[in-house]
Amino acid sequence: MTEFGVNFFPVVDPAVKSATDYYDETLRLIERAEDLGFTQAQTVEHYFTAYGGYSPDPVTLLTAAAARTTRIRLATGAVVPAFTHPVKLAGKLAMLDHISHGRLDVGFGRAFLPTEFEAFGIPMDESRARFAEGVEACRRLWTTEDLVWEGRFHRFGPVTLLPRPYQRPHPPIFVASATSAESCAAAGSAGHHLQVVPSVTSAEQLASMLDAYRAAWDAAGHDPAARRIQIKYTCYLSEDADEARTLGEFHERTYIHHMMAAVAPLATGKSADYPGYENFLEKAKNYDFASSLAADKVLAGDPEGVTGQIRVIRERFGEDLSFSLQFNPGGLAHDTAEAAMELFAAAVMPEFAPRPSPRP
Repeated sequence: MTEFGVNFFPVVDPAVKSATDYYDETLRLIERAEDLGFTQAQTVEHYFTAYGGYSPDPVTLLTAAAARTTRIRLATGAVVPAFTHPVKLAGKLAMLDHISHGRLDVGFGRAFLPTEFEAFGIPMDESRARFAEGVEACRRLWTTEDLVWEGRFHRFGPVTLLPRPYQRPHPPIFVASATSAESCAAAGSAGHHLQVVPSVTSAEQLASMLDAYRAAWDAAGHDPAARRIQIKYTCYLSEDADEARTLGEFHERTYIHHMMAAVAPLATGKSADYPGYENFLEKAKNYDFASSLAADKVLAGDPEGVTGQIRVIRERFGEDLSFSLQFNPGGLAHDTAEAAMELFAAAVMPEFAPRPSPRP
């Protein structure tokens, strides 16, 4: 069975929608998603700009969601260990794991926006090393008593974290990777799950990332049935395909506009930890919605068309994928987002449910 979740990346101009309204609407949509059978809700960590800045602490939003739901899993997609001391981060996440009664999935990411690294006083060229150390420090804090940590960036102990996580030995760990096959392979070797975003890479590059991940997972001897690969899309859905595509083009261009402002500093220099990222701004300038739709980097259309896109994606990248879908980008009206979620649950999700076996 293919699983579908909901994703909340707040590319929101405060002049269009207030933070209060965005949070209220998001929490209502998470409640509705649980009712409709979506299996996971997740949000990001970003700062300062309309490109994600309404979500500086995903744990806060997910804690509010935990209080309003009972079944849907709650995921960080992702938290950034480089910006938080591991004792603080591991403790916050363990608390959320208890508050949600074991419904937490923890996605860790490296971040990539220069203004965020500058604000925290962290060199971008340390991002890969800080990420690896932060993830492992959290894992050890969740599983080890009297931990003594002697890392490159943090030293502490002996400490025993309280509370211990609800899930044992710890919540499922996901690694968010944008373009790096090396990061995907490292996640596979470690037995971590994977989060990918096809909109920021080519189909060929994404396929190589997933191949590297699966190969490393298998080579390390991990159970293939336990592997989880989550792929993220924005979804515009309506009974009227033209209406959905028109809505999609408007909001995707708004997304690109805000992303360009956030990534502009990348164009001024290269970082060893982010090869090729200096070209992000130029790629964004050349964005074309029709090309993006044709390449299945965004889902938009009527139920039949979106179902067809998902079938192509599964054929291209593997049937072991789960999907995390954003229905409320930018200033999209709450009622429009909710209607799209309801239509998806009624007309698209059943197409990917297990078929009953024929009677002998």
